[in-house]
Amino acid sequence: MDKIKNFFQQNDAFAAACGIELLDVGEGTAKAKLHLKKQHLNGVGVAHGGIIFTLADFAFAAASNSHGTIAVAINANIQYLTAAKDETIYAEAKEISCGRKIASYNIEVTNESKQTIAVFQGMVYRKDAQLEL
Repeated sequence: MDKIKNFFQQNDAFAAACGIELLDVGEGTAKAKLHLKKQHLNGVGVAHGGIIFTLADFAFAAASNSHGTIAVAINANIQYLTAAKDETIYAEAKEISCGRKIASYNIEVTNESKQTIAVFQGMVYRKDAQLEL
């Protein structure tokens, strides 16, 4: 799993530019974190929905590609449950089902107190190609 983790840390320039760190990758799972800074906040001073989505999407990408098969999102949705500000937030992805072509994942975004900030659900199409690790 270290190869998958390194692959995403080295190749996802957007996540890196946002300050997202991939903490762990397992078979069908991943965990990432982001320490919120001023540039991550919206006009009313709380975490921008786009940065929360990006964090969840990055964990989703790592988990869905953890089998070594290229997986690309075909659907994603998020529900924001509470605001986050001036803290570290985490996204933890868990595989719900994984078939030959389609796989589904639930991602929970939490704060340092383990309070749920958002829930994200994503589905991927699994290609016939393997990741080049």
